[in-house]
Amino acid sequence: MRPTGTSPMTSSKTPDDRIGPLSRSVNVERLPQGRGAVTVEASPAECAALAADFRIPAIRDLVGRFAVEGPTSRLRVTGRVEAVVTQVCTVSLEPFESRVDEAVDEVFTDTDQRAGTDAEEADIPDPIVGGRIDFGRLTAEFLALGLDPYPRKPGVSFEPVQAGPDITPFDALRGLTRDGE
Repeated sequence: MRPTGTSPMTSSKTPDDRIGPLSRSVNVERLPQGRGAVTVEASPAECAALAADFRIPAIRDLVGRFAVEGPTSRLRVTGRVEAVVTQVCTVSLEPFESRVDEAVDEVFTDTDQRAGTDAEEADIPDPIVGGRIDFGRLTAEFLALGLDPYPRKPGVSFEPVQAGPDITPFDALRGLTRDGE
């Protein structure tokens, strides 16, 4: 990593930093004070591992571009996560490609903001763990948020199948009243 003011910084990985298919752990002390940038570009192997984790056929061209600002004790990370994904249409069961473009706006802090709060109700910043932020994990999380849980191939529509006349529970009662007349 090479902190360089406002110019992009491409993070690197080491075996110790690797937690999951995509990990780019960055020491917040090495980020430029006040403002900086981090870019995460996933390798083809990392894309394949993420696709397997997400249970989709493929991911390619995955990149996260982040701007970082604020003191090292409370950093605001904004940016975008972009990728091309192959998903399976829930209607036709055919694979198709689509773009994911997800906005990122997260706050990270080195203090425990959960103390004395109802964690489900409060908007609590993400933790800076061990003085580090994992931008690879952040990229993977926002990619997952951008995936359509019920993907539909463009131009495909759902047509309900009609097997015959609709039978209602009252049809059997109608038959009883006619027999008893």
